[in-house]
Amino acid sequence: MIQSDLAKKRRERIIRYAPLLLWIGVILFASTSQASMSNTSRFIRPFLDFFFPNTPEETLVVYQGFVRKIAHLCEYTILALLAARAFSSSSVNFLQRFWFAASLALVFFIASLDEYNQSFNSLRTGSIYDVLLDVSGGLLMIIILRVCRVF
Repeated sequence: MIQSDLAKKRRERIIRYAPLLLWIGVILFASTSQASMSNTSRFIRPFLDFFFPNTPEETLVVYQGFVRKIAHLCEYTILALLAARAFSSSSVNFLQRFWFAASLALVFFIASLDEYNQSFNSLRTGSIYDVLLDVSGGLLMIIILRVCRVF
């Protein structure tokens, strides 16, 4: 019986934290040169050319930058959602009680780590403004979750 309870708790913990850890991995992968402006243009640019066929090159570059910033915001809203999901049902009482603060702290930490990592990459730039954008995305999700009383 005890072995069964331990296995069940372990499985619940994995289900709770695995998506969060995987998403952090995705974010950290995206901070490498693989997600630089020149590399993401291979994916973003065809869509922009399709939707805005007669747009000047300079404008398309601005649009691509805008799409990348929206992606930042979305990345961190998802991170906040997964963190809130994990922390609100945690077996650690502090995390369960203060899931919103713990989630926001994790978003800030990962955003800072992401930008710090990018500052060492010649194809990327680390920016405090991106950290603020990332944290804004996370905060937006946490506010939505609190208002809707999801957790």
